[in-house]
Amino acid sequence: MTSSIRARFAPSPTGYIHVGSVRTALYNYLFAKKNKGTYVLRVEDTDQTRKVDGSIENLLDVMNKLSLASDEGPSAQGQTGDFGPYYQSERLDLYQKYIEQMIESKKAYRCFCSSERLDEMRINQTAKGLPTRYDRKCLSLSIEESNSRANESHVVRLNVPVNETILVDDIIRGKIQFKSEEIDDQVLLKSDGFPTYHFANVVDDHLMKISHVIRGEEWLLSTAKHVLLYQALSWETPKFAHLPLLLNADKSKLSKRQGDVAVEDFLNAGYLEEALINFLALLGWHGNTDQEIFTLDELIEQFSLERVSKSGAVFDREKLDWMNGQYLKNIISEERYLEVVHKALDSSFDHSFTKAQLDKIFLALRSKLDKAKDINDHFQVFVTPFAEFDYSGTDIQEVMAIESNELLFSLFMDEIDDAETLDSATFKKIMKSIQKEHKIKGKALFMSSRVALTGQMHGPDLGILADVFTKEELIARFDNAKLKLP
Repeated sequence: MTSSIRARFAPSPTGYIHVGSVRTALYNYLFAKKNKGTYVLRVEDTDQTRKVDGSIENLLDVMNKLSLASDEGPSAQGQTGDFGPYYQSERLDLYQKYIEQMIESKKAYRCFCSSERLDEMRINQTAKGLPTRYDRKCLSLSIEESNSRANESHVVRLNVPVNETILVDDIIRGKIQFKSEEIDDQVLLKSDGFPTYHFANVVDDHLMKISHVIRGEEWLLSTAKHVLLYQALSWETPKFAHLPLLLNADKSKLSKRQGDVAVEDFLNAGYLEEALINFLALLGWHGNTDQEIFTLDELIEQFSLERVSKSGAVFDREKLDWMNGQYLKNIISEERYLEVVHKALDSSFDHSFTKAQLDKIFLALRSKLDKAKDINDHFQVFVTPFAEFDYSGTDIQEVMAIESNELLFSLFMDEIDDAETLDSATFKKIMKSIQKEHKIKGKALFMSSRVALTGQMHGPDLGILADVFTKEELIARFDNAKLKLP
């Protein structure tokens, strides 16, 4: 039996995709899949002035990367589904049909007021301390006069009932009441023949049989208007669920002004798609345990709107780094790890390492990365010439002052030179031999050899250097350090 659950994500093609929009898409996707329903993508492009070329293609690409492809709607292959078109700009005849129906039933009316009159009206209302809303001048026009002037430039407005209470029953927030006198006679159809968001949204949700409208809480006030539209058209109202806002650390609304908010920015910065989805899922929702790492299938299995919070969710970038690090270090396959890190390596690095050597380096550094692009910081040690090592730091000077360093560096040089072959295992045997026979150990062994070979106090396991550098290179590094001893 096919489920009647139908949820939708309805973005506007106005440029980059906000992570908050992706969170909304994800919750719709999870809800639909959990209930064996249908996840619909619809493009709300009625505001042609804000449309940005390439936005749709970018949206589809991002959704596919995030494994959130829709069951119905636009795709790279065209539009799929039985309720299209899925672009609002291709549905104008449908909107016109229902606008005319509302005008005839007096649930809506044509407004011929000029922009100059509306501006003057708002200025006067503001001066008197009144709310700025339409004064309903054109509501007094008869149907006959309105019809006779239909060819004149006009908009169509909703005839909001007087002194009524509008009830919104929200799955997350419970029952919320609005007074009709607080609601403007909103424009439903603009003078260019395109519907406004409010009208197109309601018509499309009804005709596409959307059972649950899941969106951000910023649309809560608009929902009262939408309920009035459903009532005016004698349509059943879908179930509503309004998601909490995403917030900055200072509890302000997450915005571009305080850092990246486009999902493309995060992907380009090296965050993994799986980690980003996992992180966004937990911004406002929690499972019934303390589990924090989820596969998409696990999210589908556990998701419910009843476990979505009412309060805003802080977009904690440190937590995102931690979570991405968990995926990078422990969860994704070695093959996928190497793939993303190879792509993230800066092409400007001048090196002669083979792919096999790079693979060894990257695997040695895996435990140190939170984002794929972190590889560029850690890779520096492999490409910085030893002649450029800076020994001036206080911590490094302290290590260089250890008494046993001259003997240690000489021993390393002799042992490496005598080795038939040099690799990680051989290097570790040399270290153990020096430790056992010459009693050089602890900081005097490990930190001194690290500073000599890398010029740094921290870094990868030193054995990896023996896997990717020649004997001559390692000897030269120890010799250089020996010459720099105080």
